[in-house]
Amino acid sequence: MNPRKKVDLKLIIIGALGVGKTSLLHQYVHKTFYEDYQTTLGASILSKIIILDDTTLKLQIWDTGGQERFRSMVSTFYKGSDGCILAFDVTDLESFEALDTWRGDVLAKTIPVEPSYPMVVLGNKIDLADRQVPPEVAQGWCKEKDIPYFEVSAKNDINVVQAFEMLASRALSRYRSILENYLTDSIKLSSEDQSRSRCC
Repeated sequence: MNPRKKVDLKLIIIGALGVGKTSLLHQYVHKTFYEDYQTTLGASILSKIIILDDTTLKLQIWDTGGQERFRSMVSTFYKGSDGCILAFDVTDLESFEALDTWRGDVLAKTIPVEPSYPMVVLGNKIDLADRQVPPEVAQGWCKEKDIPYFEVSAKNDINVVQAFEMLASRALSRYRSILENYLTDSIKLSSEDQSRSRCC
């Protein structure tokens, strides 16, 4: 693909309240970290342009609220998304245990439902000492579901870029595959169609 050709991708970041979704997003987009963010109500959107595989990508990243009472509203933002970051806090076991529910919500709302929908899991706050989720447990969960796993720190900027770009790369591959299938399907001519189109 030509780098002058832009591909727009919609990515979402989801997970329980307080896992650091907004911090991760601001670290990735703005290279900034603040100790205290306001709780995200609904969703906020940040954009970042990157070049990946000779293609200019405009990433529109939706930061969603993690509060239970906003779950049904937040799930409407999943529609039309090209990939998803599932985030949890390694110092909060409940946030890890909630990943199944979050993943299920996304898969139920993405249309068409497909097993190849790109996801990555981020275990955030590895800079803190009071860890409750061992790396092996998180890796095991991800391996079982065939989802890449990253141990990250929004505060210390550890593995944040790598995680977002892994998701962007998988979303771009899926986008290309869908486009290729669409173009291939739309120009197929069967021998029956060809014989009908002859005159005389």
